[in-house]
Amino acid sequence: MHSPDCIFCKIIAGTIPGQKVFESDRVLAFRDIAPAAPVHILIIPKKHIPSMNDLAAEDAAVIGEIMLAAQQLAREEGIAESGYRLINNCGKEGGQVVYHIHFHLLGGRPLGELLARQAL
Repeated sequence: MHSPDCIFCKIIAGTIPGQKVFESDRVLAFRDIAPAAPVHILIIPKKHIPSMNDLAAEDAAVIGEIMLAAQQLAREEGIAESGYRLINNCGKEGGQVVYHIHFHLLGGRPLGELLARQAL
């Protein structure tokens, strides 16, 4: 189940190149083209799911597989021991730009605070 206008679905289909670092039957991981850290990998389900809000109970297994892929990739990239961040952005105010659920695996340098502290 793919969306013809989704850039990540096009990477899955091979119509847009991506530097793949992991692939299974249900999950794909590739390097971000504009990395925010020395290691910046995007991990996605091959099934088109627009956002975290669109997950269904039937998607639990693939999300678990994504988490295990993140763990494996962190080890392979040499950041498991020093630490890394796994981020999912959901919706406009959450910073989501591509509406195909994805997780950013970031590491390779100190990442600091997740958000700058502001008065509410």
